[in-house]
Order: sequence, then structure tokens, then C-alpha cells
Amino acid sequence: MTEVQTLVYVQAAAVAMDLHLDTAQAARVAAHLQRTAAMAALLDAVPLADEVEPAEIYCPAPFTAHA
Repeated sequence: MTEVQTLVYVQAAAVAMDLHLDTAQAARVAAHLQRTAAMAALLDAVPLADEVEPAEIYCPAPFTAHA
């Protein structure tokens, strides 16, 4: 997303979540989101085989019924 698109997204998300952000606050949130997206893109670009970093397997705790 461009900087403008990110700012529009932040402003729309704030309205949806009933957060009252002024213009400066929304701009700071958008800048942090842009920075986070850039860092995620760098990590995503690293070629890793599936066996190098396998996904965690979900294993729920045993359920015991109480009578």
C-alpha cells in the first residue's frame, strides 16, 4: 500500500473500532504500520524450505468432563 492508502486504512479502521484519532495520531499509526509492513516484506523475502521452520502444530489440552 502507498502512504496515502495506509493512512486511509488507519482512519477507516479507527472509525470502525470507535477510536478517536486526530490527524497527527492517525499519521503516526500509519507510519508505524508502513514500517511494520516493510519489515514483514524483508522477512517474507528470505527463501526458507518448509522443513527449516515448520509451522507449530495445534494440540489442544485433554478435555475432562466434570459431572
